Amino acid sequence: MLRLPLPDATRRPETGSARRPIRSYVRREGRLTPAQRQALTLCWSRYGLDVHAPFDAQTVFGRRAPLTLEIGCGDGVNLETLARRFPEEDFIGVDVYRPGLGALLRRLVPSPLTNLRLYAADIMDVLEAALPETCLDRVLIFFSDPWPKRRHHKRRLVAPPLLDHLARVLRNGGRIYLATDDAGYGAAMTASFAADSRFGQLVVRRNDPVALRVPTRFERRAQRRGVDVHDLQVTRIRSPVQG
Repeated sequence: MLRLPLPDATRRPETGSARRPIRSYVRREGRLTPAQRQALTLCWSRYGLDVHAPFDAQTVFGRRAPLTLEIGCGDGVNLETLARRFPEEDFIGVDVYRPGLGALLRRLVPSPLTNLRLYAADIMDVLEAALPETCLDRVLIFFSDPWPKRRHHKRRLVAPPLLDHLARVLRNGGRIYLATDDAGYGAAMTASFAADSRFGQLVVRRNDPVALRVPTRFERRAQRRGVDVHDLQVTRIRSPVQG
């Protein structure tokens, strides 16, 4: 039986007991269909990346090309669309939802891609353990869980710990593209980036999807409810001291 890596609990150093870290998601993993399971079994060795192995683009893709990371790629429709649209670029998707990854891999069986790879892991683990400095040209974060209740805001993905990692892995001039249908989360994301001197050229749009995002079921659901979709675009900048 195929077992993909899953986020693990950390350990309290003083006691050695298990401590569950704060996650930006709740695992609501549906049952893998036989077709999804088969696709994972057949294709993971080709497309899957090990979160515990340092990432090197030359080793993984056999070239140095513009590299995009999509955080929370879900069933991979957006990621696959971009990889096919821009064959001269490379793409990495990260998600913990194995049925979604299985659905993507199932589509790749009859029509494979050489410029796409996947992590089945928590993005914080990928950023901490695998990705080197200044390796990314773009980061995509579309419709991450807004955690609208105030007591749950600590679970939001777009927060200072993530910004610290993104500042490290993005090259100078690299861009982050974000979308949410939650006005409160959109305002919080905008404020976080606006207050961080490592990022500049903050562009905010409403109901105006960028070329790097195909409409998702989340966006269509928002449109049916008459809810605005907030798109943000942020550029990584460095001070002269940083080079």
